[in-house]
Amino acid sequence: MTIAAEKKTQLIGEYRRHETDAGSPEVQIAVLTTRIAELTEHLRTHRKDYSSRRGLVMMVGKRNRLLRYLARTDRGAYQALIKRLGLRK
Repeated sequence: MTIAAEKKTQLIGEYRRHETDAGSPEVQIAVLTTRIAELTEHLRTHRKDYSSRRGLVMMVGKRNRLLRYLARTDRGAYQALIKRLGLRK
């Protein structure tokens, strides 16, 4: 389950740190969050799609690693990002 190119471009524009940024942790986390949400919807209707479920678990793990890195390096950016994405309480 991939996201459309224009949706990804919009996310990059929304979460980037500067004009040429496309790979900062904030951007990667935002893109992964969108992909996770879409894949979760897919798995609600296709319950036995175990290959996609494995991909979902791997994406969630990658997002958690990126979130831990961001929390370690830039606490303010971490707090702002989880608030914007609505990830944690």
